[in-house]
Amino acid sequence: MPGYLSATRHPWACLLFLLPLLTAYELGVLWLGGDHAERLRNGADAWLRWGLDLFGVGQAFAPLAVILVLLAWSWWRWSDRPRDPVTAAFGMAFESAVFAAGLWQFSRNFGPLLDGLGVRLDVVVRAAPEQILTFIGAGIYEEVLFRLGLFGGLYGLLRVLRLPAVVALVLAAAAGAVAFAAAHHVGPYGEPVRADHFAFRTCAGLYFTALLVLRGFGVAVGAHAGYDVLVGVGVG
Repeated sequence: MPGYLSATRHPWACLLFLLPLLTAYELGVLWLGGDHAERLRNGADAWLRWGLDLFGVGQAFAPLAVILVLLAWSWWRWSDRPRDPVTAAFGMAFESAVFAAGLWQFSRNFGPLLDGLGVRLDVVVRAAPEQILTFIGAGIYEEVLFRLGLFGGLYGLLRVLRLPAVVALVLAAAAGAVAFAAAHHVGPYGEPVRADHFAFRTCAGLYFTALLVLRGFGVAVGAHAGYDVLVGVGVG
C-alpha cells in the first residue's frame, strides 16, 4: 500500500491517468462544437488559450502544454517513477470516484447547514449532454491553473521568502481556493456573486488542494471532473 500511495502522487502515473481524459475532452469539443468549439470550453481552458495567444504560441498548444509540463516533471523525477503506473492509474480512477462522491454528498449537506443560518444554497444544475465535456475540461484545466499553477507557484514563492512550510501551505491553499471561487464570477459568462456559492466553492477549492497535496494531481483532477459531472447531471 505505501508503494501505491506514493505511485499515485508521481507525475508519470498522473500523466498516464490524465491522457484519456484530456484526449476525450479535446476530441469531443472539436467533434460536438464544430466551428463553435469555443462555446464548449470552460473558463480556465479559455484563459489558458488566451494566455498562450499573448505569447504568440497559439491556442492549439494548450493540451500539449499540459502534457509537456507533466513530461518535464516526470523526467525530473524519473529515478523514483512507479514500476507499475497502469495499475496505479486504475486505483486513481477508483479514488477519484470516491472523492467526487464525497464532495457531492458534502454539497448536499452544505445547503441545509446554510438554510439554518438563513442562507439558501442552490448549486445543482441539470446540464445538456454536450456540457459533460465542459465538466471534464473544468476538472483538467481548473486544476492545472488553480492548484498546479497558482497554489504550487505561491507555495514555492513563499518558501523562497523563507516562510515556514506550514504557514506557506496554509496561505497558498487559502489564496488558491479564494481565487478559484472568485473566478466563477469573472467575465461575460460569470455568475452573479452570491455568498453561499462563493463559500461552497472556496471549501471545494480547499478540498481539491488537500487532494493534490495528499493524493496527487491526477486524483485531484479526477475528483474535480467527477464531482462536476455528478452535479451537472443532477444526480439525486
